[in-house]
Parts: sequence; structure tokens; C-alpha cells
Amino acid sequence: MYSSLTSRLWGDIEDIFAAILEHPFVLGLTDGSLPKEKFRYFILQDARYLHSYARALSLVGGRAPTPADTALFAGRAARAVAVERTLHEGLLRDMGLHEEAVGETDLSPTTIAYTSYILCKVHGGSFADGLSAVLPCGWIYCEVGKAVSERGSPDPLYQRWIDTYGDEEFKEAVKNMLALTDRVGETLGSEELARVREHFITASRYEWMFWDAAWHEQRWPLPQAALVSR
Repeated sequence: MYSSLTSRLWGDIEDIFAAILEHPFVLGLTDGSLPKEKFRYFILQDARYLHSYARALSLVGGRAPTPADTALFAGRAARAVAVERTLHEGLLRDMGLHEEAVGETDLSPTTIAYTSYILCKVHGGSFADGLSAVLPCGWIYCEVGKAVSERGSPDPLYQRWIDTYGDEEFKEAVKNMLALTDRVGETLGSEELARVREHFITASRYEWMFWDAAWHEQRWPLPQAALVSR
């Protein structure tokens, strides 16, 4: 049924991806109805997330099977830090916020859970474990970018976000990552393949949860001051 590892992995998350495309946050991006405060929340959390994600990419790259593969991860990490950081800074500025707002933003429960999960698999598992944990972020964003690029957005702010994840350079980076995943997939035994699928599905669920957390502007159930005072 499946001709490659990536086709099998995508088959595992088709329902998750469909739910992402139909999420009110994503629909609001394309029809322009998304409230700005929800988008602001998303950008601030995404900026915090990317720091850990870039670190995870670098760590996975250090275990890559060839120097060319290591360079691939280094380039992806550099993009996460540079290109997407530039996007965030520009969007935040247009929303009346300064770069310092990122450092002043508390990590949401979902952001902490997602980044902790990725770093746990990168540190504690094999190269394939780490690869499968970091893969959903870029791949799903690329596919979301394709879908929302077809729709576009009447809001210039949202259209700028769409353009970033729908450009050819981003697509090429993801394509190279997928080719590496298929190459690695040919070497996996049944036990490691099962772990890879589990990590990929779990990280993909976190992708949906990240959109949902932004939609609900997720906060901790107890204020920090109440916890510190106990």
C-alpha cells in the first residue's frame, strides 16, 4: 500500500491534517476574520517555540548519517532562526509590539509540552527518533502553506504569513527533508519503525494543538503569583 516511509507517515495523519485545515484559526487566516489578538498570541508563542525547534534541528543534524545531511539540518535551523524570526519581528511591529515582547511572553502549556516532547526524543532516541519528531513542523506548515496560498487572504498581515510558508525555498527545504526520511526509512527495523510512526503522529497532534491553543489564547489555569507564594 505504501511505497515509502513518508507516504506511510502522511497516511497516518491525514485526519489530523484535515482537522488543521478546517480549524477556525486557519479558516480565519484565509477569510480575514481571525481576531488580531489571536494572531498576536500565535506569533508570540511561535517565536518562543522556534528557539527550541532550531536547537532540536541542530542536535538531530549532529547525528545525521552524512555531512550533506548535517548541512541540510544546519540550513533548516538557520532558516528557523533568521527567516522566520524576521517574519515575526515584522508582524509584531505592524501589530504595535516590539521584539522584547517575545521574551516577556510566558510559554503556554502547549508550547512547553510540544518543545519538551521534541527535545526529549532528540536527546534520548536515535537519529530516526529525532527526525520523526521534528519532521511534522516543517512538513505540515508547508502543506498548510500550499492550501492557504490557493485561498489567499484579504488581510495583508495574514497574507504575508501565508507567503512565507508558501514560497519555493521553503518547499525545497521540506522536499529535501522528506527525501532523507525515505532514505532512512529503508534502514529501519519493525520496532524502530513503530517508534518513528508514534513520534510523528504525536508531534502532528501537537501541531493541531498549537493552532488550537492560539485560537483559545490558552493560559495556565493558575496565575504564576499564586504558585510562587505557596
